[in-house]
Amino acid sequence: MTVKAEDILSAIRAEPDRLTRKDIAKRLKITSDDRRELRSILRDMVEAGQLVLSSKKTYRERGELPAVMVIRITHIDDFGDMVGEPEPWKGDGEPPQLIVTEGPISRRAKGHKTANLGVGGRALCRIKKQGETLHANVMKKLGHGPVKRLGILCKQGHKFRIKPIDKKSRSSFFPTEFDGPFEQDLLVQYSTNRDRSRDMKRANVHEVIGPADAPFVATLISLTEHNIPIGFSDETEAELINMSVPELGLRDDLTHLPLITIDPADAKDFDDAVLAVPDDDPKNKGGWVIWVAIADVAHYVTPQSALDEDARKKGNSTYLPDRVEPMLPHGLSSDLCSLRPKEIRAAMVAQMNFRADGSKRSHKFKRALICSHARLTYGDAQSAFDERPTEVAKTVIDELDNLKAAFTCLKKARDQRAPLEINLPERRIRLNDQGDVTSIDVKIPMTAHKLVEEFMIQANVSAAQTLGELAMQDKALPIIARLHEPPSREKLQGLSDFLPHLGLKWAMGERATPRRFNILLGQSRKIDLDETVSMAVLRTQSQAFYSPDKQGHFGLNLKHYTHFTSPIRRYADLLVHRALIAGLGFGEDGLSEGDIATIKETTEHISDMERRSMAAERDAKDRYIARYLEGRVGAKFNARISGVTRVGLFLTLDDTGADGFVPAASLGCEYYIFDEKSRKLIGEDTGDHYGFGARVKVRLLEVTPLSGGLLFEMISPPDKGKRPPKGARGRHSRGGYSRGGGRGKKSSSGRNRGGGRTRSGSSPIGSGGPRKHRGR
Repeated sequence: MTVKAEDILSAIRAEPDRLTRKDIAKRLKITSDDRRELRSILRDMVEAGQLVLSSKKTYRERGELPAVMVIRITHIDDFGDMVGEPEPWKGDGEPPQLIVTEGPISRRAKGHKTANLGVGGRALCRIKKQGETLHANVMKKLGHGPVKRLGILCKQGHKFRIKPIDKKSRSSFFPTEFDGPFEQDLLVQYSTNRDRSRDMKRANVHEVIGPADAPFVATLISLTEHNIPIGFSDETEAELINMSVPELGLRDDLTHLPLITIDPADAKDFDDAVLAVPDDDPKNKGGWVIWVAIADVAHYVTPQSALDEDARKKGNSTYLPDRVEPMLPHGLSSDLCSLRPKEIRAAMVAQMNFRADGSKRSHKFKRALICSHARLTYGDAQSAFDERPTEVAKTVIDELDNLKAAFTCLKKARDQRAPLEINLPERRIRLNDQGDVTSIDVKIPMTAHKLVEEFMIQANVSAAQTLGELAMQDKALPIIARLHEPPSREKLQGLSDFLPHLGLKWAMGERATPRRFNILLGQSRKIDLDETVSMAVLRTQSQAFYSPDKQGHFGLNLKHYTHFTSPIRRYADLLVHRALIAGLGFGEDGLSEGDIATIKETTEHISDMERRSMAAERDAKDRYIARYLEGRVGAKFNARISGVTRVGLFLTLDDTGADGFVPAASLGCEYYIFDEKSRKLIGEDTGDHYGFGARVKVRLLEVTPLSGGLLFEMISPPDKGKRPPKGARGRHSRGGYSRGGGRGKKSSSGRNRGGGRTRSGSSPIGSGGPRKHRGR
């Protein structure tokens, strides 16, 4: 028989890091005559970077973690799950994040939950991958190692202490040595062992960030806390010095096309330009030709360059209330790769042809030089669509009329496709020069936003389809897809259990589709429950990620999808550009052999970096909003319950969108039981309840700006209900409020499964809040 690399990979994926060469031969039923060929292929796959050979002579696919390894707990996430990373991490990029679950560590402990490891704990774990989530099940505890934390240097009496800013941490630390920081300075510390003479943990000061009350410190905290690199290496800056716009050469000259850019008013870089013209083909009456031009970042950021290394490390730009931490230096993102008006720029261009019903006839890509004819804001474009054009809009009014007409055409196909439409308010935080929040505005969706979004989606689809066609011709050329998987059955079951409590239903026997979700959302609007149901539907959705597998995008209801339109701010788009350049023969700066060999590892890395940036952006907003509300302690607010757990209620304030917490311990004198199906805290004696999505009034009790924590007191009485039946009470402890909230399997509402009750009492600030939606 002929030994195939694909068969070898399939066998290894089934049992990574467990199969030796002999095991593989046995699994594939390879005879002794073919074992020499197997040995040669395995050696080639290791040298090519496809496989990793361990010290025990077992094989695993590159990018896959060993079956057993040491994991260090780095933090507790908003859902109460322990999150860890491999120790030590010797791979490329940031270490992968794993959900750590504690199992029995001895026969005596069998069937019983072990003591919590806690942040900084280390354990030997068995690694398992479920979908795109990595799980680490504890086999043996190994004790604590140093833990990186942010803290403030405080003086208590004659001695200094470091107080962590993490809202989940309650311990102070004794600085072993420090030189330079002053009282109220913000520090990066590494905690070590406990100083028994002072009954306090010790910590080494690693870095001094600056005064804790400095302007924009919330941004620095978020970037540092999530290990997001700030700035660029000297080698990267040096590479920029002699860069310039390329000559025409083999590129198409499209400088005559009246392309225009449409961006937010405060945008500093313009990486996409659009144009629509009626199709003059008599066979396509009412059709349109749409052009989407994207900055040709691949010309400047070439494989294995310093620019490439820094961009890959960051994975994407991180957008914070006061600044952007860019993936590329401003010399590129705001200059050479910014499609500024009246300036010639290099671009990758998608030319797409659509029928009158919005369906696509054809598309093709060009590598070209272009010249944007005008720079418009979304407001400028919308003014023209509303027949009240601004001065700049008047200069390109014909182009804007064509864009609107083409969008009306595309919208027919979009409506027929019925992508998922979850409409929750999106807010923008505005700051002054001192880093103070001046206002928090709700973004008003406009036709201009939807137009640009739909044009970008169509360009992304065209890129995905072209990559698929090229990959069929050249098996070595990878696909870089943007995947969004359908909701899991567990999450759908949670939604199905919850909706009857609102007078709605979800039949589990029918296939889940975006159209079904949209019908449900439409029904909720009729009974004024659209925001509650929108949050519930959002909780069912999986998180999108990058992958070399072609699977499709559930939310957009598309079979083929990738990211092509923002290579300035997303490394995935840069890879897609390189793949198109290589596949279409547009130049020598396409995907390198190294890019191809490590594509799976790279897509996993940039997916992790995207989640990292999302967390930093969310935390920075929480900190700025907390600082904004610091002077309003005691004030009353209207809010909606956005999460229900056994330990309390998570809230979202109506006016600012701030997330806060009401401990169950503070709700009253009776015990409250968490009912997972209804997503309610139910009074044990009265049956009165607080439920997910309910509108309430609360009073602000406590604010910690550096951590973003907001603690509230409930003012609104619970909704009336029936006393729960005896069997619903379950086995619950009668102790006071527990901040940890217990462990358990996460429910479809995104919180821990299992009942719980608590009684009134004092409580520290609860941690975290509901996970927020991210763009597609």
